[in-house]
Amino acid sequence: MADTAHTGPMTSHDHDGGTRRDFLSIAATAVAGIGAACAAWPLVSSMNPARDTLSAGAPVDIDISKVQPGQQIIMLWRSRPIFIVNRTPAMQAIVKADKDAGQLRDPNSDNNQQPPYAKNVFRSVKPEYLVLVGICTHLGCIPEFVPQPGGTLGPSWEGGYFCPCHGSRYDLSGRVFQGVPAPYNLPVPPYHFVSGTMIRVGENPSNSTFDFNSIEQI
Repeated sequence: MADTAHTGPMTSHDHDGGTRRDFLSIAATAVAGIGAACAAWPLVSSMNPARDTLSAGAPVDIDISKVQPGQQIIMLWRSRPIFIVNRTPAMQAIVKADKDAGQLRDPNSDNNQQPPYAKNVFRSVKPEYLVLVGICTHLGCIPEFVPQPGGTLGPSWEGGYFCPCHGSRYDLSGRVFQGVPAPYNLPVPPYHFVSGTMIRVGENPSNSTFDFNSIEQI
């Protein structure tokens, strides 16, 4: 994973300076602990832009050619961890079957947590590649990628994200379950494919003006 930076998801009440400062403080704390969270995934280090580029919030190009099916990598964009998963055909089938829809808080992604071009059951531009901001929408922890069904999360678990801080759960599209502290789906950042193996995070495709600052976040 690369040190590609991001500044913590914004709230739709961005005009409230206190709200923004409070969340940025939480996000900064969460990102400070990302070393431990990232240990389980490969780090992409060959594409680190300069620090001044990162702090300016410039888009980041990410080479996904070596991301294996079922694997997640983590980059940083504007100090935010960006999760990129190459979903296997089995993972895609689970998402498409949508068996968990009745247990999800926002199954149709009606909250403004993603660009219009990612408002679908996969919450992505291409079904196989999931791109998310990896900050829990409860209090800014870093959720763990738990793609295997079952296990310690119970027989009904079909894979997704688990936040160990307060137990929030998200499916393989980053949609939050009901009955957990997190109120919103994991955000999808602006992004597009500049080639078959390169994703540019932080920039919309030419036909979109999605504003990432409009997402909901506590």
